[in-house]
Amino acid sequence: MAKVPVKPITLKELAAMLELSQSTVSRIINGEATAHRIAEETQRRVLHAAALNGYVANTMARGLRQKRTYTIGVIVPEISEGYSTTVLSGIEDELLKDGFFYFVVSHRHRPDLLEGYPRMMLARSVEGIIAVDSPMSEDMPVPVVSISGHDRRDGVINIELDHDQAAHLALAHLKSLGHRQIAFIKGQEFSSDTKLRWQAIVQAAHDLDLQIDNHLVVQLQSPEPGPIPGQDVTRQLLKTKHPFTAIFAFNDVTAIGAISAIREAGLRVPKDVSVLGFDDILSAATHHPPLTTVHQPLRSMGQAAATTLLSLIRDDIPHPRPEAITVYPKLVVRKSTSHLGQHSDSTATGAESHAAEIRLAEALGQ
Repeated sequence: MAKVPVKPITLKELAAMLELSQSTVSRIINGEATAHRIAEETQRRVLHAAALNGYVANTMARGLRQKRTYTIGVIVPEISEGYSTTVLSGIEDELLKDGFFYFVVSHRHRPDLLEGYPRMMLARSVEGIIAVDSPMSEDMPVPVVSISGHDRRDGVINIELDHDQAAHLALAHLKSLGHRQIAFIKGQEFSSDTKLRWQAIVQAAHDLDLQIDNHLVVQLQSPEPGPIPGQDVTRQLLKTKHPFTAIFAFNDVTAIGAISAIREAGLRVPKDVSVLGFDDILSAATHHPPLTTVHQPLRSMGQAAATTLLSLIRDDIPHPRPEAITVYPKLVVRKSTSHLGQHSDSTATGAESHAAEIRLAEALGQ
């Protein structure tokens, strides 16, 4: 393992080590590489050597000279495996590349924190704010980029998914597999995506001639992160005694909870019930079974938010500025969905299909 020197290396020493000019190294360290068209490979080499050898740029002095803080505030609902962390990784990619420091706060949907955090960030002289699935109730004197915010406000650019396309991809897939009795798990009321996505699902179902049974629609209630809320509402679905052959969950973490509850009831995924998630988080591909899901380009959304905010700070975006930047989903088919009454990797006989229907009826107490 490489050992970081006790005494940090100087800019002159770092440049000599890399056989580059001090001005080139300084521009890369200070986030000015793009403006000077310095090759990405050279940027990576300099940043890696700087980190390895303990070089620290004097960002405070740079900020005082230019009256800048090079600091961004990021607001998220919570930090756990899934949506927020994947978005944050994309934000981090771009801000580090441009030499910006950032700090992250999580509000857990508490109104007092949602109101107080932006003010706290302004008190710390942030140059801009990125709000991830977090409503901003006040106009800010600094640029703001919102991911999945959907509110149209002056001075705010939204990074938004095309939910209409996402809903159509998901329901068309389930319909193609023969599923018409589909259960739906809606997001919590406080989630910015919940209302818009449900509207898209209702419209897609209408377009595809699929009926939505209100008895098969449940909504997440708990703000707790992880699969437990999904497990709880799936148990509620099973208790309704209304048959369903597929579940479309609000996100992948909820889908994983749904699979747990389905197995707890003695049913199999996807033989008895197909499960479709949303987001395509890292663990979706390694879950058992691997999760079919609507891929939301979360990392790219984070990158787009960061680059957009930096452009706003530099005043590089001409007026009139766009209200929203739209990103697009894709369907990732894995093994948690299959043809009705049929295992995902084998053709079911009529007897097997009938047996699956019997197991589902027994689990529902019919």
